[in-house]
Amino acid sequence: MHVECPGIETDFRVEELMFSRLNLRSIFANLLTNAMKYRSPERECRVKISSWAEKDKVVLEVADNGIGMPKGYQNKVFKMFTRMHTHVDGSGVGLYIIKRIVDNANGQIEVESAEGRGTTFRVHLPVCS
Repeated sequence: MHVECPGIETDFRVEELMFSRLNLRSIFANLLTNAMKYRSPERECRVKISSWAEKDKVVLEVADNGIGMPKGYQNKVFKMFTRMHTHVDGSGVGLYIIKRIVDNANGQIEVESAEGRGTTFRVHLPVCS
C-alpha cells in the first residue's frame, strides 16, 4: 500500500532515550502508519511528531488531522483485534502491541480523538537513571 503524507512536522526536544530500539521502532511505525492510513480524504494529510521531558518521563506524541474516532471509543483501540474503521486493511493488533510494549516499560499511552478532526497519541516512558 502506498500512502502519501506530505505534511510531516517534527519537534524533538528530547533527542536521546534509553529504550529498546526495536520497541521504539514498533511504536513509531505503528502510530505513523495509522496516521497515514486513517487520513481524511477531505484535506491534506498532516502529522506532527514531538518529544519532550515531563517530570520523570519522556513524552512521545504523534498527532494527525485524520478522520479521528467516535467519542467513547478511545480506550477500546488498545484491545486486541479492535478496529474503529473497516474501510482500510488492518488486523487490529498494532495498538494492542504498542500498549503491551509501553506497559512492560512501566509507561503509559493515551489517546485523544475527535471524529472528523484527528487523533493524538501520547506515549509516556520513564527516564532511566
